[in-house]
Amino acid sequence: MESNFLSIPWKPLLLPPQIELESRKVLKKLAATHRALAELKGIASTIPNQAILLNTLGLQEAKDSSAVENIITTQDELFKAELNLSGLQSVAAKEVQNYVAALKKGFALLNENGLITANHILQIQSELERNQAGFRKLPGTVLKNQQTGEVVFTPPQEYDEIIQALNNLAKYINDDSLSDVDPLVKMAVIHFQFESIHPFFDGNGRTGRIINILYLVQKSLLNLPVLYLSSFIIDHKGEYYQHLQNVREKGAWEPWILFILEGIEQSSRETLTLMLEIKKLMMDYKHRIRSGYKFYSQELINNLFRHPYTKIEFIQRDLKVSRVTASSYLNQLARDGFLIRKKLGVSNYYINTPLVILFTR
Repeated sequence: MESNFLSIPWKPLLLPPQIELESRKVLKKLAATHRALAELKGIASTIPNQAILLNTLGLQEAKDSSAVENIITTQDELFKAELNLSGLQSVAAKEVQNYVAALKKGFALLNENGLITANHILQIQSELERNQAGFRKLPGTVLKNQQTGEVVFTPPQEYDEIIQALNNLAKYINDDSLSDVDPLVKMAVIHFQFESIHPFFDGNGRTGRIINILYLVQKSLLNLPVLYLSSFIIDHKGEYYQHLQNVREKGAWEPWILFILEGIEQSSRETLTLMLEIKKLMMDYKHRIRSGYKFYSQELINNLFRHPYTKIEFIQRDLKVSRVTASSYLNQLARDGFLIRKKLGVSNYYINTPLVILFTR
């Protein structure tokens, strides 16, 4: 978001904030939010193949996080893009696929290092935007109201100032001795600070939401980056931006922190419900396929739930069978109503319709 007009730059204060963040209301809300998050973590650990959650819920988070930035795609476009059967992929679907790749990149870096550094943030954004633009080096970036065009605020303009603020943010993320506040309160501070530094020309919002998820994993509040948080932001988009601005203009930390805690709690409960429904559907498919087909295997079930739209090549790869055998398995399952067979170009693909319905309700 660039402009030749420069308002007076907003100066981010170095972290940690020098005020009391854990008010009585915040402490009360923290208890409920932690309970919801702990339940989500517990249920996620009972899904037999964790890649199922990372793939399916990661796609949904990517879709919604991109939608916050008005990058809109349908579930059908999204799942077709994963099949890679045709070069005719929508720009929006490609953007969502890039988000999934960036999320997985960040998760891999966190598992490898246990840290979320400024360099890791740079790598995440590079994967997201598929360029090497790096941090902003030229002045001129302002954030505007999308409806009125009015400049809302001007983030730091000078490269050195951006780097100083980012290094301070990375230290705050990784060094718990700087602040003893609850990790969820700290997450709200981290998200505010990153969005206000606005270190990139593009991809700041989506990168910031990836950092949120990774931070919850870093603090062992989740084992996998599966919290479906962006849907809450979409439903409360105006409040989200207003709360951010109120912290900058008025130091209104308590309403912002309460807003983020409510988002985590609501999203945890919604994701928990979705996981339970996925698990129930998996068990139904498992029992019925195991009792009716000699080719049953757990790898087959995992495939059908990792890929809501699957194809012969996925079955070949995951079950280590020939193309003819993989085709036979899928066609039998389609004949008996477990899947629906569709054609795209010269290739067939197979839809796990009940699973897709869970995501599209």
